Amino acid sequence: MTPIPILFEDGEALVIDKPAGLPLDRPRAGGECLEDYLDELRLGFQRAPVSVHRLDQDTSGCLLLARNPKALKRFSAAFEARQVEKLYLGIVAGKVTEDEGTIDLALTKISSAEKGWRMIPAKKGKPSITHWRKLEERGGLTLVEFRPETGRTHQIRVHAASGLGAALLGDPVYGSSGGSPKGASRTMLHAAGLVVQREGKPAITATAPLPADFAALGFSYG
Repeated sequence: MTPIPILFEDGEALVIDKPAGLPLDRPRAGGECLEDYLDELRLGFQRAPVSVHRLDQDTSGCLLLARNPKALKRFSAAFEARQVEKLYLGIVAGKVTEDEGTIDLALTKISSAEKGWRMIPAKKGKPSITHWRKLEERGGLTLVEFRPETGRTHQIRVHAASGLGAALLGDPVYGSSGGSPKGASRTMLHAAGLVVQREGKPAITATAPLPADFAALGFSYG
């Protein structure tokens, strides 16, 4: 196994640069998942670290791990209280007319036997807010910076498709093509930055470099 890059480390936290394609949980069909790396990520500690939040299998970038139960409880509470700054980069499959804005679309989960489950905008859904800024356009694609205020499942993916009017490149669920467009082997979403404030300690701050598949499409950041 290729070692996972560590972006931040101290006595109670790790932030790793999760590779695209690596699920957090073991797939039903078997195969590699984050659990396979946890012993390696002990780094001499007695306990294996535990992920505090979730990233989709396709999403790369900053994933916070807690190194003990007390830290896990505190970090989880910080996410719940919206005390965590999250920055994502996404490549949108289309042009975005405005330069920046805020998407405020409540989301709820639906499911069907034919299509499985997905999230959709719904007035009676859970409040979901994402701030965004257009960074660069290239070849009919747009690099967008997303700063989610809430942390709903698939929030950025649905907000891109329904709020910006163009889904993330490669999104097989919310994209109009129903599959991954040419040039994208995954949903093009990257957790580029994470800041977690801590009482009495310096904040946990991590930045994940732009993935190679983003750069291969001609985009740069930072």
